[in-house]
Amino acid sequence: MKTLGLIGGMSWESTASYYKIINEAVKERLGGLHSAKILLYSVDFSEIERCQSSGEWDKCGVLLGSAAARLQQAGADCIVICTNTMHKVVPQIQAQIEIPVLHIADAAADALLKKNITRAALLGTKYTMTQDFYKNRLAENGLQVIVPEPADMEMVNDVIYNELCRGEVKEESRRKFAAVIDRLRLAGAQGVILGCTEIGLLVGAKDSSLPVFDTTVLHGIRAAEFAME
Repeated sequence: MKTLGLIGGMSWESTASYYKIINEAVKERLGGLHSAKILLYSVDFSEIERCQSSGEWDKCGVLLGSAAARLQQAGADCIVICTNTMHKVVPQIQAQIEIPVLHIADAAADALLKKNITRAALLGTKYTMTQDFYKNRLAENGLQVIVPEPADMEMVNDVIYNELCRGEVKEESRRKFAAVIDRLRLAGAQGVILGCTEIGLLVGAKDSSLPVFDTTVLHGIRAAEFAME
């Protein structure tokens, strides 16, 4: 069993889901009392969010790169960044370590392509939806990406930071997300990527007019598979 190095806390709400998903996947395959070997470095999300909002991405890369280096030193065999947005700084993180970073967008793309889906709606933070670091990674895997209109983007981003990251799950927001997904379906999307690790706390298959691909689940399972290779 390899040791997984998780960088979490962004937010801790979804990091808790990672721990459960990874261990359930290990138990399902290996049975008995088996569980995953995990090292967790949990950051103060307030510090990271300040860097995001002020555009200090290089500082984010330094902070998370340092966390990854500590996990490597402690014995981790790979790094799992428990958030979509901070995959923006994967190049800076990878430059500071010798072990691989398991990229969340690769896990999402593989799942979509296995279902023969090539046109995917993407929901996430405003950074994930508007910047190229994530969409380009999906495109490199053969996917065409569709994002919401600007007003819908603002709503999605607001719910993520002001509700889900604070542990608040509201029925009104679930209805709003369902409406956004339906508009993306009408725009040609064949499936929807929940490209923020908190969205799965709010939206499930029953809330969506499109097949749902929850990156938290997909990334967690990919990490478990790596550990058991």
